[in-house]
Amino acid sequence: MLSRYPSTRNMPPIRRILVANRGEIALRVIRTAQEMGIETVAVYSDADRTALHVRRASRAVHLGGNKPSESYLDIEKVVAAARATGCDALHPGYGFLSENEDAAQACIDAGIEFLGPNPKAILLMGDKVEARKIAMQAGVPLVPGLQEDVDEAHLVQAAKQVGYPVMLKAAAGGGGKGIRIVREEKELLEAFHMARAEAKGAFGDDRVYLEKFVTRPRHVEIQIMADKHGGVVFYGERECSVQRRHQKLVEESPCAALTPEVRAQMGKAACDLARAVNYVGAGTVEFLLSEGKFYFLEMNTRLQVEHPVTEMRFGVDLVREQIRIGAGERVSPVAEPRGHSIEVRVNAEDPDTYFPSLGRITRLNLPGGPGVRLDSALYRGLEVTPYYDSMLAKLVVHGENREQAIARCERALRELRIVGVSTSLPVALRTLQSDEFRSGDYDTGILERLDRKPPAARRELAMLAAAATRFLFAERAGARAAESTATGRDAAPRWATLGRIERLRRSAP
Repeated sequence: MLSRYPSTRNMPPIRRILVANRGEIALRVIRTAQEMGIETVAVYSDADRTALHVRRASRAVHLGGNKPSESYLDIEKVVAAARATGCDALHPGYGFLSENEDAAQACIDAGIEFLGPNPKAILLMGDKVEARKIAMQAGVPLVPGLQEDVDEAHLVQAAKQVGYPVMLKAAAGGGGKGIRIVREEKELLEAFHMARAEAKGAFGDDRVYLEKFVTRPRHVEIQIMADKHGGVVFYGERECSVQRRHQKLVEESPCAALTPEVRAQMGKAACDLARAVNYVGAGTVEFLLSEGKFYFLEMNTRLQVEHPVTEMRFGVDLVREQIRIGAGERVSPVAEPRGHSIEVRVNAEDPDTYFPSLGRITRLNLPGGPGVRLDSALYRGLEVTPYYDSMLAKLVVHGENREQAIARCERALRELRIVGVSTSLPVALRTLQSDEFRSGDYDTGILERLDRKPPAARRELAMLAAAATRFLFAERAGARAAESTATGRDAAPRWATLGRIERLRRSAP
């Protein structure tokens, strides 16, 4: 049964939306806006001149440059484009400016509706230390730990107090960056300095907090939607435990481990947290689930990559809801969920090393059939560059039950052919075919257990891949000469790491 959308005839007019993003999420927003009779304006970098979102929008504005900092992350350029084209609203998608309080404030200052939460909510929930404090005040269960920034002087005592194993996490973190698991005291100081350095490099903020490492955790999240009148609803949960390096690969709904009672408790906790910060729009509250208990992890103040999992199961268009709420409407009633849905992220990367794969797509075959949805901006001839995230597409399926959804997803994955770059498709297939996944009794360590390489080989592959990635991206960006000048060393020998990766990959059992 589909959600019933209240009439929009009395809405303050949103006639034109600037879509401040690229790729599949930009297309996703453009399509819903077109169905609602709303014009769209795309923005694009030099690298995206021929991108599908540029062709499908009502009009497009060239921002220039290739790097995100020169285009999609440049708040001044993006807001100026919205003003110049007479946009009433701006949709940030996910990533880029979607969780940037300065971007939200710039829209407010320009008289443009930011289709997301207010700047204060973004700021509070984006700071993991502050978010934990607010969650605690709202009565949301927390993983045992220290909510404040921990320094080296108090680190050892704090870890003893919490109890090993512990996690060190960046206060301004996200996307799996700035996280270290420490299993014993002798590893603590080194991990602390590494976490701080990574946090500083990724977020410009080296604050780190400490919490208990939950054994065999499941990563379960609640999708919420809140309006400007205090209404908050939630659309069930998504199971996101299939991860590598804290990056999600397979998501499904519902979670096989949740009872109706725990689901209701998690939904209430998510809505209570949203009310505590006067939240508006789409958001996701993430929890760890272990032994029937759940603990607050973080809140993402945007539309999630995996939102189609919820849409397929609840028959709702979450982007449409965002636009309606931005125009002052109340949240729509939540329909009864139906069946089971699964999403697989398709990344341009080597399936063994997770090393990014660059190149041109020369052949493409897309899946279809009942209950199959592919969100992508793929086309034959697309150049996969080093400038943006490696995700190429999201394959989403819906079935009457979990068994049918898994079978449907396997069939669709086999139909999907992308030639010209390596992809993560083999990893997704191996996961869906594993006994552990099929049983429904799995946790965030499932991919590590499915990896047949010995631990030492996995560690060396990870280190070599990370080093080679940094060099390859610098090479593709034309930075090799600058690096050699700055360091006084010839950067060329680093290409040897690529050969070492390939030899190690082939020799590993």
